[in-house]
Amino acid sequence: MSEYPEGLHYTEEHEYLQPTEEEGVYRVGITAYAQAELGDVVYVELPEKGNHFNSMGVFGTIEAVKAVSDLYCPLAGEVVDVNDKLDQDPALINTDPYGDGWMVCLRLDVGEGTNSMMDASAYRAFVGD
Repeated sequence: MSEYPEGLHYTEEHEYLQPTEEEGVYRVGITAYAQAELGDVVYVELPEKGNHFNSMGVFGTIEAVKAVSDLYCPLAGEVVDVNDKLDQDPALINTDPYGDGWMVCLRLDVGEGTNSMMDASAYRAFVGD
């Protein structure tokens, strides 16, 4: 059984939004379920700060021993920070997906909200845990 922290917002594509201290800015990463399904992460390609993505737009790729997968932007917004630690140690996604394994910080567009996303219990039911 994987971990699904409360207070995060989850997508059907297995990304999460984690609120930061700054209003309207969220950390984006993949869930423990997703990283377990992928296996050992060996490379991640992330966007640059300032890039803007629409909701469910592809913002990068993640490569594991088993497969390469697209990363989807949960909601529309601008990338305001990128986790550069993943360049040197992409395995942080496996060992700490909700902590040091975050990928980007996203400032949501005006009018974007998390109401359409799942909470932890809904996501747990979605993945069958």
